[in-house]
Amino acid sequence: METRTVQVGDVLIGSRESIVIQTMCNTHTNEVEATVEQCRRMAAAGAQLIRITVPSVADVEHIRAIRALLRAEGITTPLVADIHFSSATALAVAPHVEKVRINPGNFHRDHDEARRQFLELLDVCKQHGTAIRIGLNHGSLGEYITNLYGNTPLAMAKAAMEWVDMCIERKFYQVVVSLKASNTLVVVEAYRLLAQFMQERGVVFPLHVGVTEAGNGDSGRIKSCVGISTLLAEGLGNTIRVSLTEDPVNELPVARYLADRYDHRLYSSLTNLKLEGKKAVATYEAPSRERLLLDAACDFGKRLLDKELDEVSFAGTYRDETGTPVDIDASGLGAYLADELLQAARRRFYKPEYVACPGCGRTMYDLQAAFEAVKARTSHLKNVVIAVMGCIVNGPGEMADADWGYVGEGNHKVSIYKGKTPVLRHIPDTEAIDRLLELIESDAKEA
Repeated sequence: METRTVQVGDVLIGSRESIVIQTMCNTHTNEVEATVEQCRRMAAAGAQLIRITVPSVADVEHIRAIRALLRAEGITTPLVADIHFSSATALAVAPHVEKVRINPGNFHRDHDEARRQFLELLDVCKQHGTAIRIGLNHGSLGEYITNLYGNTPLAMAKAAMEWVDMCIERKFYQVVVSLKASNTLVVVEAYRLLAQFMQERGVVFPLHVGVTEAGNGDSGRIKSCVGISTLLAEGLGNTIRVSLTEDPVNELPVARYLADRYDHRLYSSLTNLKLEGKKAVATYEAPSRERLLLDAACDFGKRLLDKELDEVSFAGTYRDETGTPVDIDASGLGAYLADELLQAARRRFYKPEYVACPGCGRTMYDLQAAFEAVKARTSHLKNVVIAVMGCIVNGPGEMADADWGYVGEGNHKVSIYKGKTPVLRHIPDTEAIDRLLELIESDAKEA
């Protein structure tokens, strides 16, 4: 899809440029040296943009210090300030970063006031040459738009277009747009609608694509590749983030794989494909286990999401850490990979579905450890979606698909949600998983 080109520092984003990869710090922004050190590692690992949360106006001085230290070391990677709710913080930080990420609908409960504050931000960004990412997430759209369209992909695309139209009317074109969800079907439908609406409008801004709160390990990588590759294969997506509940540096190799593949610098290890109705039998000669997982997710994610296929089975080999070929089917990896792909494409669930944010500077507890503990204690469950979220600020809104939520409050306390309703608050983290399991089991008995 032909888009405008947006400049973020010395990085160009758009359809005429290579796909840009990015990640986000999970350090506390007021811990300047820790954040600088993480940025160093990200830049060395190939990050082309680095996002840092700015929770309040008081944190603007911290991101300024972080930027100054990085530039003094010759690290020129553009910084993106991540803002939630506060237009005052966005206005204060815009002169000091290359890009600001905002959801303008959350600036104020009164929609007209939110629009006024957004226009003020556009003027400040235009004055300082700062780009904007209009970033909307499924489940945190605000009452104004959900009252009109529900909590749907259509609502996401319609909401984005209102802010896009305001940018066009203000002649502000340094804009990137994102619509994220943890549900791959929602992600793909929302971006397809947004692309259609922008093309009809006649001004097409670049798209930042990703599957938010994808989790970790194999599942997080496969789920991310299923959603992102579906869009990239359709020409939708100019910058990407793979959101993993891990060290954020770990996101970059997967993002680089996707960028290289869809910029035609890398090709699948698939050697043979046999179709039997709506079932595929795929043979691979993969150079590694991870490469097999990523190739398969990209080769078959879109076909499963679009219901062109119902089943996939795998044959061939991959090479282990010593370079020895391993039979995919005999090792059991083929059946496991088929299950993971069908779950990522929302076609069949063989285990709990987990929604887990990657964490950021608002996270006040050990999110990665908590997520692993929740998974270990709930892995026996089926047909349930469990969210593990980093903070009370964004978590409840963004776990829109979850049946149950485990949300860190800080100070070793947790809130537990059923859907979007808090059912327990201020639970000590030493008890929280027990209480979550009690609630799930009690609810199952009542059903």
